[in-house]
Amino acid sequence: MEAQPKPICALVVDDEAPARRRLTDRLAKDGDIGQILQAENGVAAVTLIQQAKPDIVFLDVQMPEIDGFGVINAVGPDNMPLTVFVTAYDHFALQAFEADAIDYLLKPFGNKRYELTMERVKKRLHDQRSSDSGASGSFGPELLKLIEKRARPGEIWDWIVVRSRDNVRLVMTQDIDWIEASGVYVTVHVGDEQFLYRSGLATVTSRLDPFRFVRIHRSSVVNLRSVALLERRSHGEFAVVLKDGTNLMMSRSYRADVEAMLGQDL
Repeated sequence: MEAQPKPICALVVDDEAPARRRLTDRLAKDGDIGQILQAENGVAAVTLIQQAKPDIVFLDVQMPEIDGFGVINAVGPDNMPLTVFVTAYDHFALQAFEADAIDYLLKPFGNKRYELTMERVKKRLHDQRSSDSGASGSFGPELLKLIEKRARPGEIWDWIVVRSRDNVRLVMTQDIDWIEASGVYVTVHVGDEQFLYRSGLATVTSRLDPFRFVRIHRSSVVNLRSVALLERRSHGEFAVVLKDGTNLMMSRSYRADVEAMLGQDL
């Protein structure tokens, strides 16, 4: 008599309760799922992965404090269960996810996309169990490079060091609303404050979190979390209105980058 397959233990990691509920509701209807765990932040996720050792984890990429990459770094890529990335931003890294990870879900995802993901996950899990392999094989070389880069202090800036004659100030990048080119330097806008940073816009942009900041013009970069709305203008251009009322222009040449970040057409 053929043995029944072992029930699957799944962990859903997301700081937004509705997003967790959407996934857990779907998983609960799956007869192959035996246990569903939830974590509302990266710290809880690390603890559950280490203690409960789930078979699969649905991992939100964007979370405050410890994000999805931070979870992987804390647990270690070799110790991670099969990982499905869940993200609201269709950014360049998703090309690596699609090629190197077991799968990803782009919010908001539909039924067909979810079902395809589960088919892939179950097949990979079955193959692992059949071969008694302890390694998940969730991450390929390109994705590992991205994970390692984010793990190295200073590769992705959490702070910008602003120097003046008498002091050095640390400006948290998550607090930055937007950055504009000012000749060969840039001006960093944080609420009502402005800081001159002695480096070019391209250099600064390359060190910012690509899941948070996007270039909208040759002379400006914005933090998406500071954007209130986009107003359509002529010839494919948009006005980007920030939450503090600041109006910026998004040029046509950068529209595709913004759409890729949002995962939707404008």
